Amino acid sequence: MPKAIWNNKILAESDNTEIVEGNHYFPADSVNREYFKDSETRSACPWKGEASYYNIKVDGKTNADAAWYYPEPKPAANNIKNYVAFWNGVEVTD
Repeated sequence: MPKAIWNNKILAESDNTEIVEGNHYFPADSVNREYFKDSETRSACPWKGEASYYNIKVDGKTNADAAWYYPEPKPAANNIKNYVAFWNGVEVTD
């Protein structure tokens, strides 16, 4: 089962991820919300739309903008609406 791990904590775990451009996108209900804090960061993708970010906080450490999601994706990416993906040192295992 795919898992997202950072600082020895499981951030998300699901058998129902969507893989887009090599990234596992985890369903919102598989995310351990206690580690997620909203970020003001936004970015744009030409075919997915505008991404929003989360800062990850575990045991007093912060990984800024380490998770992202598309709250209102373009039609081609509707399968990842509100799904969460990771980078910046977060280990995603299959």
